[in-house]
Amino acid sequence: MFGLIRKWRRDGLLKDAMPEEWLGYLKQHVPFFEDIPEEKREDFLDAMRIFIAEKEFVSANGMEITDEVKVVIAATAVRLTLHLSIDMYNRLSEIVVYPTDYRHPDDEDGIVYGEAHDWGVVVLSWPAVLRGLKNQQDGLDTATHEFAHVLDRAGGQFNGTPELRDRGDFSPWAEVMSRHYLDLREQESKGARHLLRHYGAQNEAEFFAVATEAFFEQGEKMKRKAPDLYEELRQFYGWDPAADEDE
Repeated sequence: MFGLIRKWRRDGLLKDAMPEEWLGYLKQHVPFFEDIPEEKREDFLDAMRIFIAEKEFVSANGMEITDEVKVVIAATAVRLTLHLSIDMYNRLSEIVVYPTDYRHPDDEDGIVYGEAHDWGVVVLSWPAVLRGLKNQQDGLDTATHEFAHVLDRAGGQFNGTPELRDRGDFSPWAEVMSRHYLDLREQESKGARHLLRHYGAQNEAEFFAVATEAFFEQGEKMKRKAPDLYEELRQFYGWDPAADEDE
């Protein structure tokens, strides 16, 4: 019943024309929008509009929540599910946005760029979102990282295993992800350089989020140095960023 109501609401939403200025926000701030194939462009824009309509964007510390903010953040989220389903974000209810990088009260861990909470909330620093989008080759993208956590949680818990496409996908996923995660932990303990940044060595959830950042921003490098890891992420997300980089 709830699924039928949601579909009815979405169909109604998409009957209205999208504001023209939204395309300008995408062209200004979202470089990967130009790489979306023409045949998927309408699907991307429709999913972005649904995401904006269904999620509550909440201001923190005086942040002005404009359409520009909503469009840019929604675009980063929708890229991850374009070949999956926007329904993977059904448990996400709020995106809290700060106007600066921030700190937790009485927390000495340092500056925070973003967080994904267990109860359906993502918190983002707006400058961190823009920085992540501006450089598409450094493997650092705060919004992509946090929305990967949301997909992970949609699989049941924060454990580095989202809801995969088929039951038979779980065994090879677990083998490949576990092996690369343990390798990253070993390299991190030695202070050695690795394909993925060391933040992913904290736990399986952070590994998946860090690997997702690298997959989308350093696809060719990942395919060359860790082809099995690249293939698992390619099968899950449905994107082939290494092919796009070669074009």
